[in-house]
Amino acid sequence: MEEINIRKQKLIELQNKNINPYPNKFVYTDTLSKIKSLYSKIKESEISQEKVSVCGRIIFIRTMGKATFLNILDATDKLQIYMKKDIVGEQSYNDFLNYVDIGDFIGVTGNVFRTRTGELTVNTQQWTMLSKALRNLPEKWHGLKDIETRYRQRYLDLIANPDTRKIFYTHAKIINCIREYLNKNDFLEVETPIIQNLAGGAIARPFKTYHNAYNKEFFLRIAPELYLKMLVVGGLEKIYELGKSFRNEGVDRRHNPEFTMVEIYKAYSDYNDMLVLCKEIIKYIVENLQINQPLQYGDKKINITNFNIISLDDIFKEILKVNSITDIIYCGEIKKLAIKLGIEMDSEISDKKIFEHIFSEFIQSKLIDPTFVIDYPSIYCVLAKTKQDNPKISERFELFIGTEEIANAYSELNNPEEQRNKFLLQKKDDDELHPFDKDFITSLEYGMPPCGGLGIGIDRLTMLLTNCESIREVILFPLLKPIED
Repeated sequence: MEEINIRKQKLIELQNKNINPYPNKFVYTDTLSKIKSLYSKIKESEISQEKVSVCGRIIFIRTMGKATFLNILDATDKLQIYMKKDIVGEQSYNDFLNYVDIGDFIGVTGNVFRTRTGELTVNTQQWTMLSKALRNLPEKWHGLKDIETRYRQRYLDLIANPDTRKIFYTHAKIINCIREYLNKNDFLEVETPIIQNLAGGAIARPFKTYHNAYNKEFFLRIAPELYLKMLVVGGLEKIYELGKSFRNEGVDRRHNPEFTMVEIYKAYSDYNDMLVLCKEIIKYIVENLQINQPLQYGDKKINITNFNIISLDDIFKEILKVNSITDIIYCGEIKKLAIKLGIEMDSEISDKKIFEHIFSEFIQSKLIDPTFVIDYPSIYCVLAKTKQDNPKISERFELFIGTEEIANAYSELNNPEEQRNKFLLQKKDDDELHPFDKDFITSLEYGMPPCGGLGIGIDRLTMLLTNCESIREVILFPLLKPIED
């Protein structure tokens, strides 16, 4: 608090001297990284003929009598600034010493030179206060490590940790690559409602909200799937949506209640086509981001573009030595398998939850290299089309890389009567059911062509490509438990 009061007093004194501590704008010639690039070949004995104007936050100050060295930081890089009393003038220099602190933003105009230690530097002729910071950066802010502070005050994390900035630039580049690839291949980007009458398109617990004018409860979407398929009914044959979805579920290193995903739909295709599309998108991202292979993810090394394909039955047979997990599920013997595997469970837990637990612990945890697990039990795939030669199996795949689930895809169910029955025949003892969506059924009754659908989790893909083992590292402001006042 004392530090804030000192800085507030400096603010008042600046204003009393008719120095605006918060001017409206500053015109700069280049970013700091561009300055470093433009003048990279300047030698120690040289000084640039042209003046430059740069700006940024002060992150370091060292004063030696009549001269001061400081470092400023912008979004691209940091740069050393040299300020000498004889050059800027006594009054301006004293104002700098008396009123400027680490954390303040300044603008500087001067010539570029290289110091005897080889540091590219701007020799200040004039400086301007751009924003007076009233709080000091936290102690040991450079390389800020405290997890709670980094997540709650992400702005400090971005100031302190260059690696954090790289993560979020990568996150943005991944989105740009996906959009670029799909646009090049004639997919149309669309937007569907986030506030929905029914939370459909996946099976998850939704967030609820209330619309006063309609006097009705609504939901934040858990997935955009059903609306996108309605657009396919309407004749938009190649579409995608990039955006947020919301699920009112637990928080852990893989899950945040708000997350970013892309959903893609292509008429006249199936899940095999979606598998190819998924591979091509990931390859495109890896190539454009120049990701080194093998990819380091935690203690794992992964060739992220070397994909394996295996059926759910075959991978259970390979790892757990069971003949057919599909038959076990349909025969109602999944609990027996869980007991055999030593899994403790509540007597009320649904078969679906038991399957998910077994898969997560014994199968998913082994999937290091990129693996498409295909052909899931139809009883757990309410929106997917079944295989023509085996109605117990749906044409669905999930992609796992480094044990993380990255993508999910179906051959989309387009038979309205079958879809109606699948909604109605869900087991009532399961605590998570897909709602019966009459409007969606109506749309299918107008006819939807064969269609493949693919969803890719952007945050988890970013985790992989930036070697972050927590989803909170790749979401700028993850949802955290509020601090009580």
